[in-house]
Amino acid sequence: MFNNIRQDLQTHQGNWGCQGFWVMVVYRFGRWRYGLKPPVVRKFFSVVYKFCFKLIQIVTGIELPCEVPVGRNFRIDHFGDIIISGYASFGDDCILRNGVTVGLKNVEVKAAPRLGNRVSIGAGAKILGPITVGDDVEIGANSVVICNVPDHSIAVGIPARIILKKRRVNCGESHGEGQNKTRETQK
Repeated sequence: MFNNIRQDLQTHQGNWGCQGFWVMVVYRFGRWRYGLKPPVVRKFFSVVYKFCFKLIQIVTGIELPCEVPVGRNFRIDHFGDIIISGYASFGDDCILRNGVTVGLKNVEVKAAPRLGNRVSIGAGAKILGPITVGDDVEIGANSVVICNVPDHSIAVGIPARIILKKRRVNCGESHGEGQNKTRETQK
């Protein structure tokens, strides 16, 4: 738990006052309590976790249940109005901004999005349903994503349109001018 909290502090640029870091401390505590063996001790810490979870939810406006698997360097950039379903999952190096919802598309289907590594979610975005978001994806601000998003893509709009990212490939220096030439290739 403490190693994870130290890493979370580094992810939030060492800012103890960052509400995203506070959420991660409570999240780590909630995950840690599952490893306690005596049921009486685990139940006591479960009550403490539930109190802290509700307090942090009220103070920050962020709901991140401890049941959600998150990868390394998970960062909540801005606080407020962030709701994450307990059925969701996140890979490494994901970033969330204010107003993001990652959750169920409808209450009858208990399945939420699975996000890959290096996913950046813009302010106000909604990612809903049993979908998969690939690696190296950017979700635009206020987008509503209800379909799978492949690796190396951008999702924008309502409902979201998927745009494949273009990669810049360095082709070396141009004829003594000191400028790099690039050519666009689409993956």
